Amino acid sequence: MSSPLRPSTTAANRGLGNLGRRKRSREPDDDASSVVPPSSPPPSSPPMLPFDDEDERDEEAELDIDDIEEMAEDEDGIDLFGDTFDRDYRSQKDDRYSGRYIDDDEDQEELDIGARRELDARLDRRDRELARRRRMPAAFIQDDEDGDIDLTTQPRRRRHHYDEDRDDIEMVDDGLEELSLEELVDIKSSNITDWVTQPQVLRSIYREFKAFLTEFTDRTGSSVYGNKIKTLGEVNSASLEVSYSHLSSTKAVLGYFLANEPTEVLKVFDQVALDVTLFHYPQYHDIHNEIHVRITDLPIVYTLRQLRQSHLNCLVRVNGVVTRRTGVFPQLKYVMFICGKCNITLGPFQQESASEVKISYCQNCQSRGPFTVNSEKTVYRNYQKLTLQESPGSVPAGRLPRQREVILLADLIDTAKPGDEIEVTGIYRNSYDAQLNNKNGFPVFATIIEANHVVKSHDQQAGFHLTEEDEREIRNLSRDPDIVEKIICSIAPSIYGHQDVKTAVALSLFGGVRKEAQGKMSIRGDINVLLLGDPGTAKSQILKYVEKSAHRAVFATGQGASAVGLTASVRRDPLTSEWTLEGGALVLADRGTCLIDEFDKMNDQDRTSIHEAMEQQTISISKAGIVTTLQARCAVVAAANPIGGRYNSSAPFSQNVQLTEPILSRFDILCVVRDLVDPSEDERLASFVIESHHRANPTKPMRDEHGNLINADGERIDEEGYRVNDDGARLPLRPEEAEARDAAKDKEDEEKEGEIPQELLRKYILYAREHCHPKLYQIDQDKVARLFADMRRESLATGAYPITVRHLEAIMRIAEAFCKMRLSEYCSAQDIDRAIAVTVDSFIGSQKISCKKALSRAFAKYTLSRPKPQSKRRAGIPAPNPYGRVGQAAR
Repeated sequence: MSSPLRPSTTAANRGLGNLGRRKRSREPDDDASSVVPPSSPPPSSPPMLPFDDEDERDEEAELDIDDIEEMAEDEDGIDLFGDTFDRDYRSQKDDRYSGRYIDDDEDQEELDIGARRELDARLDRRDRELARRRRMPAAFIQDDEDGDIDLTTQPRRRRHHYDEDRDDIEMVDDGLEELSLEELVDIKSSNITDWVTQPQVLRSIYREFKAFLTEFTDRTGSSVYGNKIKTLGEVNSASLEVSYSHLSSTKAVLGYFLANEPTEVLKVFDQVALDVTLFHYPQYHDIHNEIHVRITDLPIVYTLRQLRQSHLNCLVRVNGVVTRRTGVFPQLKYVMFICGKCNITLGPFQQESASEVKISYCQNCQSRGPFTVNSEKTVYRNYQKLTLQESPGSVPAGRLPRQREVILLADLIDTAKPGDEIEVTGIYRNSYDAQLNNKNGFPVFATIIEANHVVKSHDQQAGFHLTEEDEREIRNLSRDPDIVEKIICSIAPSIYGHQDVKTAVALSLFGGVRKEAQGKMSIRGDINVLLLGDPGTAKSQILKYVEKSAHRAVFATGQGASAVGLTASVRRDPLTSEWTLEGGALVLADRGTCLIDEFDKMNDQDRTSIHEAMEQQTISISKAGIVTTLQARCAVVAAANPIGGRYNSSAPFSQNVQLTEPILSRFDILCVVRDLVDPSEDERLASFVIESHHRANPTKPMRDEHGNLINADGERIDEEGYRVNDDGARLPLRPEEAEARDAAKDKEDEEKEGEIPQELLRKYILYAREHCHPKLYQIDQDKVARLFADMRRESLATGAYPITVRHLEAIMRIAEAFCKMRLSEYCSAQDIDRAIAVTVDSFIGSQKISCKKALSRAFAKYTLSRPKPQSKRRAGIPAPNPYGRVGQAAR
């Protein structure tokens, strides 16, 4: 039995037609050294039938006939009508078709779905076997395999047609080699890189990702990425955001390849995105030549400190603060070279970001150069470098923040500026650094992150991911009528008293609403607070609590901070030798809180530099040829010690602190914290501190010689403290034990009743800042105007510190902060009354003791309507007024 891939003699003779007889008639007259071509080439033959396996023909005769045909066509051209062309159209007895496998006599039932699927599977197996045998040499194909599958082969191509159609044949064969989604998972290489770079795997990834973009739908059944592509075309964008969670849930193998070999996979994704976009917008290539797929929602977020060599060439997601940003430079994308010998243009060569493209010889003249870049035909792309530093709140204690270089390309240029806290999804790469090699003496590579997607953290709720359950719990909590008092009691619960300070800190954490007036003029919405008091009154502890509770906070000290460290500095980039900006503490705390301890230790020049940041919330730089403005939209909470160490109540506020009037007027709330001697209050304070230490350091349980738990009387107890017998059963409680347990339970319930869990409180504050933007509606303007006029008059008479228009705006901001605590859309009269009470108490508390009583009586008409707290406090501690006078003793 002959091989099915070998052509038969009958088929060959049919394909030759009259040419075979013509060649035989010329053979006696042929010369040994030359071949005279026929006067006209043979006409085209009818379509060839499948090969028979009856006869065989020598292959060399066919090749000689092909050579004669080619020479005839080259010299005399093609004669479409030969002398005997009509013979080809005569009916022949061999033109009969076999009736095998045709059954028209019996009635066949229609196949069900299962039978159809089984038949399709058999046909697919036959097609795959056909494709495999076409690629395999005939010598390796066994004859016994031909019985099950009918391998119908195609006729052999003629030589001069094979050369011109070679590319088409390869494309057809490659299309047959596409792998299914299940076959992609079966990695048949030593590593993922070798597997992904294979052509059939790349084509399969192309097919599957295209199906994902066109077929993925949401719960309502609408196309998710079809709508995104439509929006992309409407805004003329060059980026298509694709969720990694969507991709991994439907095409898990694509998500696996993307995470471990993003370089090659993203190239395929970009090509698919461009093709799908051109399908909807055929002329879109006139706007953008490329569409970039941006990967979002990568599940694991690393810190810069956690990146290791195992993450190299993988897709990572990191967060941090931008400290420096270079200018925009053109980077080579497709390079064209000009040969210096033959002056021919070579290329284009694709420029990878990791290495420079170099050519060694000219393909035209085989010379080795020199080669120059053809700048006119070379294609460039935008290039920018950022310095990403760890967020201040994520750096371990006692460690220096680490940083990495981030490369921005294409439309990611200028997506972040110094001071922005961003999340970067990109490829973690290594690059050659000559300075590191010279310094260490052995090969050391620097690492960079080639960004694929950049998003600002405040756009993603500042790193806190609120679920639907969290939002539902926050909404239910906001409906509590005592929510304002609960929030104030939940601020720094480990610190006793200081209700006025906790109220001011809570107002600063929630903040007001930033307003844009008359186009470009803006009014800040952040509330600045100054804590001034005696040593040992927990001022620094409150600042540390705010640092851990705020979604974004930067801590600095007045002794160790300078004007440049707080605002911004200009330094020269060692790579590009250009001057770049590096943000300070106020810039890094943008959209957050900047905490400054020992504020009085700063010199006057450094304090003057933050005037603009505290009111206009911008920092203007005019150094080294750089004239720009940085954003510093943050609240400032500062703590300072009075002159001489302790506050002198017989002197006004301005004489107790070394701060100028311009800086004092920028603080919305001034809190004076006193440490006065009060025996009853000191006893309650001592009990609270001792109890806190006892809870933080529980005593070690006592055990007997058998390892059983025992109490102080030597009686056996269980883990919850109940007395048990030898069998482990609990004994009845004694009367004194029952009373002690009931008292402890009531005390614990009272402590928890007025407090909110700290994790829920942080989410509540973030939700209020992001989603609640209250408006002033039907407020008592006359009452606020009269209060402002009276405060200015009294400030002039007492000489404490001047009242300016900033304090009038502070009343509006404080009212908006109280409204945010309730998650309300409009400020009510109650919010205005609370804001007036806080402002009046801050003003009276800063006066000397001889004026306080008179001012309290004068402003009583504004504070009589203040709300009273209703929540319970700890057992043995009276419920203080959270809006009580700031100047009163907090201890």
